Amino acid sequence: MDALPLWAYGYIHYPTVPDDYSMRCQGERADPCDRPGGLPTDPTDTPRRVPGSERTFTVAQINARYDPADWFPDDHPPMPDIVAHGKASQGARACAICHLPNGKGLMQNGSVAGLPREYILQQLADFKNGRRHTADPNKANGYEMQAVARNLTEAEAQAAAEYFASLPYTKWVRVVESETVPLFTATVNGLFLRSEGSDVVALGQRIVEMPEDTEQTNLLRNPRSGFVAYVPVGSLRQGRALVDSQCTVCHGAQLRGMTLAGVIMPPIAGRSPSYIGRALYDFQHGARTGVAAAQMQAVVQGLGEQEVIAIAAYVASLDP
Repeated sequence: MDALPLWAYGYIHYPTVPDDYSMRCQGERADPCDRPGGLPTDPTDTPRRVPGSERTFTVAQINARYDPADWFPDDHPPMPDIVAHGKASQGARACAICHLPNGKGLMQNGSVAGLPREYILQQLADFKNGRRHTADPNKANGYEMQAVARNLTEAEAQAAAEYFASLPYTKWVRVVESETVPLFTATVNGLFLRSEGSDVVALGQRIVEMPEDTEQTNLLRNPRSGFVAYVPVGSLRQGRALVDSQCTVCHGAQLRGMTLAGVIMPPIAGRSPSYIGRALYDFQHGARTGVAAAQMQAVVQGLGEQEVIAIAAYVASLDP
C-alpha cells in the first residue's frame, strides 16, 4: 500500500499545503504539537447538558485543555491527575480530552481502554524513544503523543496505564456494509462528521467512520455516544478470511489479545477501523519499530489498500 489511506487518517482530500508536525515537536513542551483550531467553540458560552447526566458545562469547559468535562464520574474509577488534568507546566493536555474518561477516544485517537497495563507502558516508552510516531507528518496528535510521553514521570506513566487498563472496553463502533454513506465533512483534527440533511454519496473503496450523533460527540464529547463505520459490501467476508489466516496466531482466536513468547499482543477486536487502518499503514512504512514491530511488518508488508479495508472492517465488527 503505497499511498496514504485518506479514510484512515480522516481526510477527504489530503491538504494541498500540509503541515509537518514532525519538525515542530522536538522541544521540551507538548503544546507546539497541538493543532490549533481543532476543537469546537461557542461564542454564546451556553451551559450544555447530555442525556443521563446531571452536570452542566459550557463548550469551553468541555474542551478545557487541563480540566476537560467529565459527564459521568460514576462510570469510571477516580481519574489520576495526569489523566484528568494533564501537565500544564509542559503543555501536555489531559489524557481525557483526547481519549475521553472512558478511554475509548474518537476516530482520530487510539482506544486505550482495556489494554494491558504493561502494553500501555511499552507504547509510552516507544513514543518517548521515537520508536512510534505516525507515517503522516500532518497528523499532529501522533507527534503530540511523543512529546507527552517525553514529559511523563515514571509515576505518571504508571498511573495512566493502570487507570486505562482498568476500564472495560465495550462496543464503541457499529459497522455497516453499504454502497453509500451519508454526506460528510472532515474536521482539521481528522474527524469525519455527518452533514445536515439526508444526502448520500458513493462509499467506494474506503471506510467512513463518523459519530452516531454529531452534536453529542463533536460538540459535547459525550462518552456514552459512539461511532458508526460504513464499509464496502463484501468486506466483512473478505476480512474474516484474511484475519483468520494472518492475525489470530498472535492476537488470539477472538482477537482479544494474548502473550506470545513473553510479548504482549494487544486486543484489537471491536476497535476503531480508522485506527486499525492507520496502524497497518504505519507498520508498513516504518513508523512503528518497537516490540513485535518486525513480526507485524512481515505480515502487513504485502497488503494492498483493499485488503487493509477488509481487515479493518472485520476487526471493528467483532465483539470486544
